[in-house]
Formats: sequence, structure tokens, C-alpha cells
Amino acid sequence: MRTVPIALVLLSAPAGALGQTFVDRTEPLGVAPGGEHAAWGDVDGDGWPDLWMGGAVWLNRGGTGFVRIEAPGTGVVADIDNDGLGDLISRAPIGVRRAVARDGAVAFVDVALPAVPQTVSRAVAAGDFNGDGFVDFQAGGYEDWPTQTTYPSMLFLNEGGKGFRIATQRAERRTRGVTACDFDEDGDLDLYASNYRLQPNELFVNDGKGGLADAAAARGAVATSDGFAGGHSIGACFADFDGDGRFDLFAGNFAHVDSRGDQPKSRFLRNRGPSAGFAFEDLGTCGVFYQESYASPSAGDFDNDGSLDLYLTTVYETASFNRRNNPVLFRNETAEGGWSFVDRTETSGLAGLPATYMAAWADFDRDGDLDLATAGRLYANAGAAGTHWLGVRLSGDGTRVNRGALGAQVRLAVGARTLARQVEAGTAEGCANAPLLHFGLGGHAGPVRLAVLWPGGAATAHDVGAVDRVVEVAFAQGGANRSGEATNEPRHSSLQNQ
Repeated sequence: MRTVPIALVLLSAPAGALGQTFVDRTEPLGVAPGGEHAAWGDVDGDGWPDLWMGGAVWLNRGGTGFVRIEAPGTGVVADIDNDGLGDLISRAPIGVRRAVARDGAVAFVDVALPAVPQTVSRAVAAGDFNGDGFVDFQAGGYEDWPTQTTYPSMLFLNEGGKGFRIATQRAERRTRGVTACDFDEDGDLDLYASNYRLQPNELFVNDGKGGLADAAAARGAVATSDGFAGGHSIGACFADFDGDGRFDLFAGNFAHVDSRGDQPKSRFLRNRGPSAGFAFEDLGTCGVFYQESYASPSAGDFDNDGSLDLYLTTVYETASFNRRNNPVLFRNETAEGGWSFVDRTETSGLAGLPATYMAAWADFDRDGDLDLATAGRLYANAGAAGTHWLGVRLSGDGTRVNRGALGAQVRLAVGARTLARQVEAGTAEGCANAPLLHFGLGGHAGPVRLAVLWPGGAATAHDVGAVDRVVEVAFAQGGANRSGEATNEPRHSSLQNQ
């Protein structure tokens, strides 16, 4: 087996007292409220997650406050030129702005794009789709209103950090959300499109060179119910909900109950792993109760018990028949043999939030628990008492692996479970969680072992002796292993039996 060395640096972080309540800290942190979507990302390369929300990038100053930089639009943050700074890829209008350092500050410079066909894009997802070490992006094409003309979705491939070309465009579906994940663990990034107007969702499997072929029906990932070709999907998220080391899917479906029937509800799709060809099993709602106007789902372990919970927003505060629709925080209480999600909104401090598409998780202050940007505001997590955690920050070499390590996966063994997390840029409808990965460890205070699957298929492992901190793992092709502890792992390895 070939060993790919890694460099590991331990980063300190405070381990404060923990609780379970979210507190609105928007104005005290210097952030102006507003916006429908939000994306976390490291714009200035200092290791702290910055926030793109409400027409501005809010630079994180060590977790104690934020400084504003004008940045119209919304989209995702991704390092397109491998210089260590997070650039902006916007969805509406489709555009790219390069981050540059000037006199100790950050500014943005427009990147020229080829002529872009008229489109209406609600979401973008970024990652290295053709394996050249540079970040590409997919823009989902939706429709206008009220004519409902369908507009094209497009894959933009990066030309060596200097610009982009449109590799593919298609207008067969009305796409609301796009999100990416190497769900079949073969080293290349696949794509999931959430489609509206009762059209089937699409799971695009990558051939390793950016060729994407829809396999949603064959893999059981359409996210519909009997009698319907598809649902009104607005957003979806990849996440390891059951702690088996595989990336499952949750599809958020807006669903009417009207003359057309009882339309497909939001649902969980369990990844059955390599023995089943990485096909999905439709588990249904698993406790996600019905609201008509569900929109953006986002997964994060808010209480640090090791299980990924689900936050799900709504389109309308008041839906059909004058029924209230509010965002919901579902706690994952999945145990072996069954999936169960329970409403914990009332006790979380998030009750009664207005309708929004915004759902983005980050431990912005590095105190060991996940905070939430939603409804145009920033909610700090007071913590989960008596629990432990680990933050993992990955970086590529900028040659084989893009500098931001988008598409990389980390697996961590805790007891009988293997927890999987991925570095992503794009989830739900037009949002993005922080690239700094968060593992809740519950009562586990001892050493842990990380296995990293990098874009391209290289795999490394590392033993971490102490938790309740952030560790940094850097891909270093052919370089010296400063830690002296890295070992190689088979591509489809699991830590469960190690």
C-alpha cells in the first residue's frame, strides 16, 4: 500500500461551560441582521469561519466579533486559485469574485466568466469535479414566475485558477438546491439536485473526470412516494445520520395536500454502503412531522452527543388553511435498528423563528459547540454540559488536492460507531456550513483515530491523543511527515473494526 504523508498541527481552543440553548448574538457580535441565505467559509485564511450573509462578508475576529466587507449577493465561499484565501461564488447573478489581500485587508476582484446563458439560479455547490486540483462549481437552474420557463443548470470547470468554462448545461429540471458529496467513496465528487414542480430529484454520479450521469432512480434517491415522479424538493443535505460512516441524504420537500393528492413528504435516504452498491433506502419521515412549506435542511450535532441533528426551515410563516409553519430543530435520537428524530425547537431557543431559506452551521467561536446562522441572524450555542468534541481543519497541497480540501471526508471511531463528516461548499437551498469539521463525542474523553479520504482517493490516518480542541491535517504529497504518526488506509476502510 502507498502511504501519503500528512502534516498535523494542534490548534488551541477554549473549552467553555456547556449548555443546550441558542442565544441571539447578532448585534453584540457586530453583525447586521438580514438576508435569505448564508454561507460560512474562511475568506482571509486565518482558520476562523467567516460569514457571507445579508450582502456582506463578516470577517471573524477570533470568535469575539465580526468586521464587515461589502459583498453583494449570496452563494458559497471556495478557494478557486489555491492561494489560501476564500473566494466568493455567487448564485444570483452567477459570478465569481477573487479574494485578494491589500494593505492588511481583504478585497474582492471580479473574475471574468464566459457568456452565461440567461438563467435563474437558487443555489451553487463547489468542489473539484474533474480531479485537477482546482475548485469547480455547479449552478442550479430553476424557473421564472409566473411563466415557469425552465432555465439551465450549468457545470463550470476551473481553468487552472485563472477562469472558468461551461462544461455542461441542461434545462430538463427545475432545480432549487444543489449539494455535493463523494457518497460512493471512490475519490470523486458526486452531485445531488433537488428539483421542484413534482419533478424527480437527480443523483449525478461522477466518472472521475467531471462526467455526471443521473443514477437517482437506480440508486433509490429520487425522494418521492407512490404515484408521483418526484416531489417539490427545495434543498437536501448529505450527512451520516446513523453513525455507520456512510453519507446518507435528507430531502426537504415542500408538499401540498390538495386535488393532486398527498404529495411526497420530506424524507431520509439511508446509504446502504458498498455491499449494496452505495444505493439508498427510503426510510420516510422518521419523525419529521408534516408542515406544508419545508425548505432548507442542514445537519449538525448541536448537543455534541455524536449524532447529527437536523434543522429544517420553512418558506411561509402562514401556509395553506392559515396554518403556522416555522423552522424546526429535530434532535437525532436514532438507535441501532431504528431512526428517530424528535422536535426540540421549544427548548432550544429557536422557537417561533420566521420563514427563511437560511440554515448554516459553524463553531464560529471555537468553544466546542455548533452555532447557527438562520433567519438573517446568528445564534450562539451555549453548549452541551459534560460533553467532549473535536474540530478538524483540512487543507490540500494546491496541486493534487485543492487548498480548501473541498470534497474530503473524515471518519472517527467512537465506541461501536464511525462518525463521518465532509468538507462541503453548498447545501440546502443556497447555504453552506463551515469547512471546519465538528465532531461531538458525548462522554468520550480519550484518544481518537481519524481516517481521511482525500479528493482523488488517497487515504491517510492519524491518532489524536487529546480532544476538546481543533486539529489541523494538511495533505502533503511526497513531503516529510512532521508528526511521524501517519499511516495509509484502504480506500473503503472503516474504523469500526480497528
